[in-house]
Amino acid sequence: MFEKHTVYKHDNYNMLTVEVQGKTLVVREISDQWGEDTRHFVSRPEMMDWAEKRFRPEDFPGGEEEFRRMMDTLRSI
Repeated sequence: MFEKHTVYKHDNYNMLTVEVQGKTLVVREISDQWGEDTRHFVSRPEMMDWAEKRFRPEDFPGGEEEFRRMMDTLRSI
């Protein structure tokens, strides 16, 4: 059984989820612009490194506050 976390969900076409599958973290990013992108990470530091390079506060409707909330959620997984 996998543990699934919704990191953010703006609507049915813009969301980020993380599934914990044993030691593997499966990140699914769904975007109305790019479709679905799935990435597999073998460690949390690897996932956080990707997230820090991938996202910027201006990518979020709520700006810096929403960005920080999203990063905190990722760190807690």
